[in-house]
Amino acid sequence: MAATLVHVSDPADDGAAPNAERDAVLATATRARAAAALLAPLSRGVKDAAILAIADALEKHADVVLDANADDVARARAEGTDEALVDRLTLTTERIADIAGALRQVADLPDPVGEVVRGSTLPNGLELRQVRVPIGVVGIIYEARPNVTVDAAGLCLKSGNAVLLRGSSSAYSSNTALVSVMADALVASGLPADAIQLVPGTSRESVTYLMTARGLVDVLIPRGGAGLIRSVVEGSTVPVIETGIGNCHVYVDAAADVAKAVAILVNSKAQRTSVCNAAETFLVHADIAEAFLPVALVALAEAGVTVHGDDRVGACADVAGTPFTRVTEADWLAEYYSLDIAAGVVDSIDEALAHIRRYGSGHTEAIVTDSLPAARRFVAGVDAAAVMINASTRFTDGGEFGFGAEIGISTQKLHARGPMGLPELTSTTYVVTGDGHVRG
Repeated sequence: MAATLVHVSDPADDGAAPNAERDAVLATATRARAAAALLAPLSRGVKDAAILAIADALEKHADVVLDANADDVARARAEGTDEALVDRLTLTTERIADIAGALRQVADLPDPVGEVVRGSTLPNGLELRQVRVPIGVVGIIYEARPNVTVDAAGLCLKSGNAVLLRGSSSAYSSNTALVSVMADALVASGLPADAIQLVPGTSRESVTYLMTARGLVDVLIPRGGAGLIRSVVEGSTVPVIETGIGNCHVYVDAAADVAKAVAILVNSKAQRTSVCNAAETFLVHADIAEAFLPVALVALAEAGVTVHGDDRVGACADVAGTPFTRVTEADWLAEYYSLDIAAGVVDSIDEALAHIRRYGSGHTEAIVTDSLPAARRFVAGVDAAAVMINASTRFTDGGEFGFGAEIGISTQKLHARGPMGLPELTSTTYVVTGDGHVRG
């Protein structure tokens, strides 16, 4: 997509005093827009060569990145940051090698740019093609995970987009070093360094300036917790693709196989808890509850999971002697990111669907059943980016879906929904070819 410079709504237009940070953010976005125009027509070979050069450079200059990351980690520990968050912030030689390996996988993926989505010859002889083109300038706002800096840059470059990266201040040193290494590799590959930029500043205001740079930034993608995503969605004048809030449910139908249901439930909850596709609630049909719950509660307890259940779940927990807490309204709404799960018994599939419609986040919902009519009823009744039938919620992932990589998991309904791979980082243009055609 050719980048077109348009007027940007700028607080300075109303006579406000000069603001150096705002000006720096807008200048960065302006440079990104110019870079996007240069990236759009590039061939796959040129883009892939640059991505591979970045992967090599990250491994070659791993010591520079690790030194910067050590500063971030030391600061985080001094501030009393939870060790789980420190671990997400920390880079090692092995993790940098994994990040470089992921870039090489992106280089191997098909290039979406130029793909003909549909085409036809109209009755008047005009040839019509809808063709994938880059979006332009993509802004990514995310929390303390330096690997996202590289993943997002690689995916945006592959899809012909310039990217503006705004990570959290806790990873600022790491992100600065990563972007510097990547920018140098771009220049060495003959591409503009401005194709991958870190948004200047560490204040909340710098995020606001990015979110309101409408006309320079084409789309924002927030990655992180519910608070971050909500603030971006509610505060942006730039279009936003909403990602990642996951209050996912597993519904065990009356016609479920108990062993299969237990395995799916435990995997959905406990295989990895700090991700948006982990299950946070399970519902079980009353007709199978007596057979299912004693086995499931013991399996969950063995996995270290605490169940927050209703009275009928509690009665089974008392018999099984497993950890149990009375469920609250807050539990039904919770995205725990921990070894906790809300649980309830329902009297029908319609009651389960009503519960999910009330509390679900539109991410992933799962049903375990051997009844085809029940599966069809569930799929038709839920409103989610992904619906699992007899499978763990943990499969909602770009890699697991065979997309090779993802920029995030969209829970909205416009343009992109579910795991967002390379095609979702493109828009389309209609190309119409005639032979002197004029409209009468």
